[in-house]
Amino acid sequence: MPELLRIDSGELTTEEILSALREGRRVVVQTEMLGGTYEVTLRHDGSTFYCDTPTTLHKHDDEDGMRTCITKMGYARTDAAED
Repeated sequence: MPELLRIDSGELTTEEILSALREGRRVVVQTEMLGGTYEVTLRHDGSTFYCDTPTTLHKHDDEDGMRTCITKMGYARTDAAED
């Protein structure tokens, strides 16, 4: 089983996170939300992308949906090269 990847929000770019997910790794993102620190687990089962937050399990049918989620929620670092 691929190694679990633990990161702080903003540590990796969206593409680096997606690359890890494509490799089959689970990515646990530590993020601040609603005045507290939480862990969000991102994963891909080969067909569906999942974003498991403390309150909701989001599902995305494709990589573009997951990319939008990662960017919108601020889990990734924003680099000028990605704009």
